[in-house]
Amino acid sequence: MLKTNKEKVVMVSVQGKIHHPVGGNYRVSHEGFPLMLPATGGISYNVKVGDCAFGLSGDHIEPGVSIRNEDKNESDALMMLACIGNYARVVSGDAKGAIGYVTGTHGGIEHVLVDFEHDDLEKMAVNDQILIKAYGQGLKLMDYPEIAVMNIDPVLFDKIEIKEKESKIYVPVTAKIPAYLMGSGIGSSSAYSGDYDIMTADRKEVERLGLDKLRFGDLVLLQDCDNTFGRGYLKGAVSIGVVVHSDCVKMGHGPGVTTILSCKSSQIEGYIDADANISVLMKKKSVQSKKAKK
Repeated sequence: MLKTNKEKVVMVSVQGKIHHPVGGNYRVSHEGFPLMLPATGGISYNVKVGDCAFGLSGDHIEPGVSIRNEDKNESDALMMLACIGNYARVVSGDAKGAIGYVTGTHGGIEHVLVDFEHDDLEKMAVNDQILIKAYGQGLKLMDYPEIAVMNIDPVLFDKIEIKEKESKIYVPVTAKIPAYLMGSGIGSSSAYSGDYDIMTADRKEVERLGLDKLRFGDLVLLQDCDNTFGRGYLKGAVSIGVVVHSDCVKMGHGPGVTTILSCKSSQIEGYIDADANISVLMKKKSVQSKKAKK
């Protein structure tokens, strides 16, 4: 197991409400067709982490529950502090007490995405409040100071089967994404909040690389992508991220990726593992948590 400073990472409360979907205008596809489709916000009853992120009749679909705050400062804090794998609990409404976990953050619409069991989703309503134990920002790899760690719960991070060899770490991923496919979100000043998109207008290239099989929650490697102090291209840089929202119809967009690791040099390598998905990792975490309680 990699040596981290997790015992020094501070856990704080953040909270947001289930955000009603907004909009209602046509979304113009990269082929020039105006479309009326479900998109961001609300509660997605039939789209879960682990499902394929392609083929849905929708745009930027967010699995599970989408939350935010109307006060910008509070919403920004929620987006920055909430980390993938964080414990979440419904604190108002008919589903009060239901337990879930954070699956990603979606920039632009400024949503934190949370996964719950289907029976709990059925009891939820727009404006229900969800509290998150935010834990993860400030996590460091003690033996790899050049690798930036962000947006991931330390407990979940420990469940990733990362290997070490010759001063590098090897991370399980379902796919490797070339830098020329990274689009919307490039140039952002920070990767400690939100996501950026894999462009999918070139379907032949997407299929050639096998990216049309990507699922919500998949760990992926971004080649020549530097996310240490913003998002951009840097030859030899490597980033690891998690797929957080679905494919999109708009030019320059596609499945969104929230970054969890980044390095300006090639200290990170990826190895292909079909099970490299946070839904699988969270089940391992849950099993161990239940054993600990016994």
